[in-house]
Amino acid sequence: MRVTRSVGSAGLAAALVASAACTAPAPDESGWLDQLLSHREQLNQYHRESPSSPIPVERRGVLLPVNYYDPAPEFRVAAALEVSPEQEVFDVPYSTGQIFPMQRVGVLKFALNGQPMQLSALAEAPVRSIDSLFIMFKDSTNESETYGGGRYLELPRTASGIYELDFNRAFNPNCYYDEAWECPVPPRENWLDVPIRAGEQLAPGFDAPKVTFDPPPDPAGDDAPAQP
Repeated sequence: MRVTRSVGSAGLAAALVASAACTAPAPDESGWLDQLLSHREQLNQYHRESPSSPIPVERRGVLLPVNYYDPAPEFRVAAALEVSPEQEVFDVPYSTGQIFPMQRVGVLKFALNGQPMQLSALAEAPVRSIDSLFIMFKDSTNESETYGGGRYLELPRTASGIYELDFNRAFNPNCYYDEAWECPVPPRENWLDVPIRAGEQLAPGFDAPKVTFDPPPDPAGDDAPAQP
C-alpha cells in the first residue's frame, strides 16, 4: 500500500492569478511572532496527543518537542506566483525509491537578502483542487542541521498571486519521523544553494532515515527537470 502524508493541494492554472512582479509589499509584522509560537505549540500538542500523529509513540520522547530554529523574521518574505502555462508533469522520486508523477503548478519568485530565488509549487498529478500551494525544498543545512530529505511548506491560496513565504513554518515530511511513510523528495529545481536557518531542525540524538537523491534522467538528457 502506498502511504503518504497529505502534501497539500495546488492546482488548475485557470483558477490562479499569474503575476510576473517580484516586488511585493513586505508581510505585516503585527502579531507574527505570537502566531508562529502558537502554531508551534499546537503542532507539538497534535504530535503528542492525536491518534493521527505521524510520530510513533516510542519515538516521542526523543522527537518531542519539535526542535526549531529561533524565529527569524528575515526568512519571511513576499513571493509572487507565476503560473506555469504548460502545467508540466514530470517524475519525482519518493523516500521509498519509487517514482510518481507530479505537476508543476507555478513558480514562486522572491528574494532573500537581496538575492533573487524561485521555488516551484508542485502537486500530485492529476491536479484536482487549488486549496493551497505545496512547496518542497532542499538547502545547504540539510544533513548537518536539518533533515536530508528536505522540508515542506504549505501556503494557503490567495486571489492576488502574492504569497507570504515564511520559512519559519518549514516542517519535516512524515517520513522523517517514521520511515514507514512515503514522501516526495524535492526535485533539483527546488534545491537552494543557501542555508535556510528557519523552521524545523533535526532532533538531537535522533538518527533520521536516509534519503537517496537519484532523480530519473530527463528525456532531453539533462538530469535536472527543466526550469519553467
